[in-house]
Amino acid sequence: MRRRVVPPPPAEAPPVSNTRLAMIVLITGESMLFAGLIGMYLVFRLSARAWPPADLPRLPLGLTTLNTVVLLASAVPVGRALGAIRRGESGSVARQVELTAVLGAVFLAVQGAEWTRLVRHGLTLGSGTYGASFYVLIGCHALHVLAAVTWLSIVALLARRGVFTRARHAALEMCAIYWYFVCGLWAVLFPLVYLY
Repeated sequence: MRRRVVPPPPAEAPPVSNTRLAMIVLITGESMLFAGLIGMYLVFRLSARAWPPADLPRLPLGLTTLNTVVLLASAVPVGRALGAIRRGESGSVARQVELTAVLGAVFLAVQGAEWTRLVRHGLTLGSGTYGASFYVLIGCHALHVLAAVTWLSIVALLARRGVFTRARHAALEMCAIYWYFVCGLWAVLFPLVYLY
């Protein structure tokens, strides 16, 4: 009599996928970095007699408010892309991710123009703790936006090639989560630096 070989039961999926775990670690590390930078900014801000100093320009509130709307609105199309791929509708994914990347690039361009104007009016890294803390904190966020826009561009290219499916879209999901983090971080930095 032949023995019947019973295959082992399928391995249970881990409660948290490796990609999500990696994203949690990355965002935790980034959150710690920005907690330190925000702490630095608050120490300088709260210990200053005048903030900003009278001889330095004020930050452009109107333009930055519009730019904030652009960045926060950019979370909508990437969310739509993620929802579409989860439903198995890959047709609009690339366009939605591209739109998010374009809005992120617009945010960076406006911020770059703002910084150019501020430098021309005397607000530089060397203009005391006000200038240094502004450029370090906001510049660090801008670098994160730049990295995220690059990532979005790569994901959009992959989406154009039809790489993502309902079952396989971890790269898109992790990119969307990181973009939400970048947008959420700006929702904290904007009122802290521009309104407080």
